[in-house]
Amino acid sequence: MTHKYIICRAAALVIVIAGLGFGCAGESEPATTETVEVEGRGDDTAKWWEKLPRAQWANYERVADELEWFEVYRIFPDIYAIYEPGQFEEVISFLIVGEQRALLFDTGLGIAKLRPVIATLTNLDVMVLNSHGHYDHIGGNYEFSDIGGVDVAYARERANGAGNEKVVEYVTGDWLWKKTPDGFDPQSYEIKPYAVTTYFEDGDIIDLGGRRLEILLTPGHSPDSICLLDREGRRLFTGDTFYLAPLYAHLEGSNVADYKASIDRLVALEPEIDHLLTAHNVPRAAPAYLSRVKDAFEAINSKSAAYVETDGAFEYQFDGFSIIVPPSK
Repeated sequence: MTHKYIICRAAALVIVIAGLGFGCAGESEPATTETVEVEGRGDDTAKWWEKLPRAQWANYERVADELEWFEVYRIFPDIYAIYEPGQFEEVISFLIVGEQRALLFDTGLGIAKLRPVIATLTNLDVMVLNSHGHYDHIGGNYEFSDIGGVDVAYARERANGAGNEKVVEYVTGDWLWKKTPDGFDPQSYEIKPYAVTTYFEDGDIIDLGGRRLEILLTPGHSPDSICLLDREGRRLFTGDTFYLAPLYAHLEGSNVADYKASIDRLVALEPEIDHLLTAHNVPRAAPAYLSRVKDAFEAINSKSAAYVETDGAFEYQFDGFSIIVPPSK
């Protein structure tokens, strides 16, 4: 399909801090349910909100600070992090603004409308591209008409959306910390379907005008996971392939061998990168973590790493992150 974004076929590469609070005092209270931890997400999830605010966020300029659900920060000139600290995932979407157009890497949970927030940050045309198809990264897709994607069966299925029965768990009980926007009803929460208008392949380059972003397929966390490489800016947008928290290689659709291979591929790029821009908890991490994750997977494979068993999966702890794998690993 012909598209206004310039797409170049490149040879395939071989290959979370202080929020400035969560709104006005007294606006939110921690969850008060019988649940004491979030299931399926690792060993240390009880009262997860007590870790907030995360100190790293104090390093960045907060913009649009009147928002009731989102927190928006300028991470670099014309790169904004849109943070949702009120829900367990603490998901971060990135708006990357070029000279001619902008790209929104993920659209978050869909608990609050995102498009009006983006409109305060840029008046350029915006294309959405998802790091992968999990609910916390595609919730706002339906608000946009220009959506890029990868032609992977898992991604195509996720574009159909998800009904309330599949996602209500994530907006109830101890999954939530912050007061949700007026009018939000967990019992009608869903991931609305959306249509992909342009498909990209591994190695494609999206030219925003003055900023070129290279698509890297990095399956493992999910079959459709991608990273975005800004070679000139020496930045890698990692999606869920890496962040400073438990890395999930145990979910439906995850694959440990693919995850390890994707990390191996990214490690080869480590000398060319100064910043990892990550999709949960905090927006930046040092590129050296890629080598540490590679070493961690090797320790898991060699059975030389210790683990704890939680919710039927094995969580291996390392410095700054952990990796959760199925028990067979």
